[in-house]
Amino acid sequence: MSRCAVFAALLLASAAVGCPSAWAEPYNPYAGVDEPPAPLAADGTIQWGVFYKSAKLQQSYERLWSLGACRGSNKAITVPVAENKLVIDRLAEADFEGVVRAASGNIAGGMVAFATDGASGDGDVIVAQLHPAGVSRLSVRGPVSADAIAVGAVVRLTATIDEKGRTTEPVRELQIVTPPADFVPDGVLPGRRQPLVGTVVSLRRGAVVIRVEAGAIRRVTLAIAPDAAVTVDAARLDLVSAGDRVGVRGRLWTGAGTQGGGTVFASDVVVTKPAAGSAPGPRTVGAR
Repeated sequence: MSRCAVFAALLLASAAVGCPSAWAEPYNPYAGVDEPPAPLAADGTIQWGVFYKSAKLQQSYERLWSLGACRGSNKAITVPVAENKLVIDRLAEADFEGVVRAASGNIAGGMVAFATDGASGDGDVIVAQLHPAGVSRLSVRGPVSADAIAVGAVVRLTATIDEKGRTTEPVRELQIVTPPADFVPDGVLPGRRQPLVGTVVSLRRGAVVIRVEAGAIRRVTLAIAPDAAVTVDAARLDLVSAGDRVGVRGRLWTGAGTQGGGTVFASDVVVTKPAAGSAPGPRTVGAR
């Protein structure tokens, strides 16, 4: 039996298990273009390229193609392979709202599962898929517990710093943020109340040490008040929790290869945290 005949039999037995193709995928003569599109079009529109309804089928096809077999002559192969493709960008964009069930990954290729049936969370579960190139717009906003402040987080606040780089009074408001790529912070000046943006480098109970990227004072120790209000306004998928509200704009696919009740290839995801006091976790920084 030829390799093409063997592969045709494998196609008939393949289960439809789908996932987005890797962005740097092998050449596929059935993709319609020599290369996948750039993540962003000239007008800023997010471009997804091809979704393979069955990843198993596509991987098997690519393996035989790389071996020199099945070069487009056997319709028992070419037709299923062609029908296995979905050009995501041809789907219409729509808006969705719901309650988060779970989230995983990060801005580059992460996912948010959410129920569409109001605050009860009893409706169909849809999975919002973020673009693997990290170009989906993600915004997480609202109050969080103090243990959301972790090493590596970027924080923003207003405070007065002494000449030793310490706050002159406890900080009562602090926000976890994602600065834009071209953000340049102002230098820290002692004795002046000023906005500060820095990266958390260490935690102690009731205190945070941040690194500031400009000025003579580069390390600042923040005394955090026990009742400090900690909020987030960041592109941080790890700060998304079950029960958060979510709004998604994207392209919905409910056919073969979807997850849950459908997959939304998301261009915009806005997550709103519940009111202060409802989030679990300690209220004192460094308590864990």
